[in-house]
Amino acid sequence: MRLFLLIRVAFIGWLAGIHAASASVPVKLDDPYTNEGETQTFTVNADGSYTKLDSMTLRVNNKAGVERVAQQYVWFNRNMADVRIIEAYTITADGERHDVQPEQIRDVQEARSFNAPMFQDIQEKVIVFPAVEPGARVHLTYLKTQRQPIVPGQFSDFTPPDLAPTRNFRLIYDLPADKPLHADARGFDALPPITRDGRTRYEFRYDRAHFDRLERGSVAYVSYGDRLMVSTFPSYAAFAASYRDSAADLGAHDAVLTQLARQLTAHDRTPRDKAKTLYDWVRRNVRYVAINVGRGAVVPHSASAILANRYGDCKDHVALYGAMLDAVDVRNEPALISNGTIYTLPSVAGYGVINHVITWLPDLQMYADSTASNVEFGFLPSSDMNRPTVLVGDGVLARTPATAPMTRSTDLAIRIEPDGSASFTYRLRDAGPYAEQARARLRTQTAAQREESIQAELRNANLRGTATLTTSDLAATDGPLTLTMKGTLESLVVTGMTASIPALTSLGGGVEADTRYWLGERKRTQPFVCHNLAVHERARIELPANFHVLDMPEPKRTQDRFVDFESHYTFDPQSNVITMTRDGTTHFDSDVCTPDDFTQMRPAIEAIGRDVRAEVIVRSTLVESSSVASQAP
Repeated sequence: MRLFLLIRVAFIGWLAGIHAASASVPVKLDDPYTNEGETQTFTVNADGSYTKLDSMTLRVNNKAGVERVAQQYVWFNRNMADVRIIEAYTITADGERHDVQPEQIRDVQEARSFNAPMFQDIQEKVIVFPAVEPGARVHLTYLKTQRQPIVPGQFSDFTPPDLAPTRNFRLIYDLPADKPLHADARGFDALPPITRDGRTRYEFRYDRAHFDRLERGSVAYVSYGDRLMVSTFPSYAAFAASYRDSAADLGAHDAVLTQLARQLTAHDRTPRDKAKTLYDWVRRNVRYVAINVGRGAVVPHSASAILANRYGDCKDHVALYGAMLDAVDVRNEPALISNGTIYTLPSVAGYGVINHVITWLPDLQMYADSTASNVEFGFLPSSDMNRPTVLVGDGVLARTPATAPMTRSTDLAIRIEPDGSASFTYRLRDAGPYAEQARARLRTQTAAQREESIQAELRNANLRGTATLTTSDLAATDGPLTLTMKGTLESLVVTGMTASIPALTSLGGGVEADTRYWLGERKRTQPFVCHNLAVHERARIELPANFHVLDMPEPKRTQDRFVDFESHYTFDPQSNVITMTRDGTTHFDSDVCTPDDFTQMRPAIEAIGRDVRAEVIVRSTLVESSSVASQAP
């Protein structure tokens, strides 16, 4: 399940009086738009169904805001809910009103469910506003009626800020008095609940004039910033039980499914072998349709239907994989999780932050996510790493692995010709989760796409040339990947003058690419993603007789709590050969680092950054065309 991170929580604002009230509020024109007022009112019934009245006012501050505001989207499951637009119009800067016409409101199928009949009930109502320009205000009021609750008898709602200046934002929840609402309100002000006539009204308010820029690689804002989660679930155990009950599949022991599972694992000796075989079959044969848990029903389709259709969303993958594991007596259970870059759960349970489900294998003490078709068994995609899970069978909180080992070794050999051109051989060996991801990409590449990949590798190293690519067996489902590039480089160095040769030890990825990521921010104030990696890079440059080395880079060694790095540079004047090595290892406790971690590691990262920019200085003499011609056969 891939996170739909910026959930379009309609930017709803008060229509009455908001125009005059906002006129006196200073507007920061750097922000694309301002949420000048919003009220969301949920009226919840005892069975968990509800109505949501949404009213909003957005002010467009600049051209960028036009793109963000001119179309609004409201998602709904047409079999469970209806959406009715009550009022939608634009007021231009000169005060003229332009109403949205009926033909400017359309229901469209959500792109991720396109051509997947089981999911064609997931719809988006698209409202296209006219006359949107800087200084204009967009007004929208709509009513969403959730006729069928996502979980019978329960209600939950998750509200992340939209990271735009927000004022007069109110969330009101009106529930039966005997159905208490639990809340995790971070940055939201909770008013005292009011009970009257058998119902209780809960209200939360939010105002924020400014949001800091999201730093490169930072985790989702709601992991550390403001958010509101409300729910009628009393605990995560109750939340897990509701999913467990809804996911029960009476047809899980289908004869065709059972026969297939046993046939596939006929030669497997251990439970791990069986789990791997079935995982590889599901991830490579069942297409993933990325519909988030909670965006509609949370009941998986039957395992037999998923097997017949060969596609499904995350809960369907877990249902099919689980049924096949059951058929060969490998214990398993669903694990609810937040997929993407949200690494924390609120203190109250509900859908919104939790949007994905994977498989827990208790006897193997490992997780598997068969929706990740490019991840080998034993690893998880990075979007599943280092985050809490809700184990559906036991109803307890657990956690996915904090980090995964990755190793990368490269060997680059360059032979420079007297005219400054060169031939090269580049070998790379990847081990860990990235290996299968690269294999999966190579499996599906056309010849033209592979050629473009080769050229991209050369461009990343500021090189021009041609090359051919060979790889280890791409039919493999696990283990290291080895690839070899062989080719020629155009004008690697200009002859007849003093020039520099980049101290390359890798054509793509590796130390240079990681350092570029680390140094993408001079200072960090937000938690950020940091993967562990062990890299060994070696390069050999063979110079012709008309080249003379004037200067070599100095070796570097840097070490701190998080990073070990060492480089060496040698020149053999007898053979006219330069040898360079770079070795680096990171030691992060998890896939998420803190701003304080960055402060501690920054001196070492900057030292590595200087090293990867190193150059070898050479002087060469021109090769006379006449002498070259005289050497021709």
